[in-house]
Amino acid sequence: MTEGLAKLVRMSDAHEMVADPAEDIRGRKVRDADDNDIGKVDDLLIDEAEHKVRLLRVEHGGILGFGATPSFVPVDAIVRITDDVVHINESSERVAGAPPYDPELVSQDKYYEELYGYYGYPPFWGVGYVYPGYPFYR
Repeated sequence: MTEGLAKLVRMSDAHEMVADPAEDIRGRKVRDADDNDIGKVDDLLIDEAEHKVRLLRVEHGGILGFGATPSFVPVDAIVRITDDVVHINESSERVAGAPPYDPELVSQDKYYEELYGYYGYPPFWGVGYVYPGYPFYR
């Protein structure tokens, strides 16, 4: 892994938006590989230097939005997007078991390395990485 990966920030904190508002998937339901509801896309983590979305912040569990747990899923897991749903190629159990992120306990770079390893996707900072085509933001 390269030293000092680009810092990823929540799109809502960066006050950025997807270039085409119709492609903003925040608030959409997330369904797993078996078409089961997982939760919803709460936010997007963006790489400000490359102007690309890298991770989905998916909230799952809880009741009526209370007590929901966030998990991060690489955009590489997206297989299809409709007007209301983001379909990913992972199970709900896999998303629920993803490594949690606590900036007080682990560096962001180390967390990304662990997260991409957990899901088995090539890391976005690796040689030869091909971006899956998720929309740019502006």
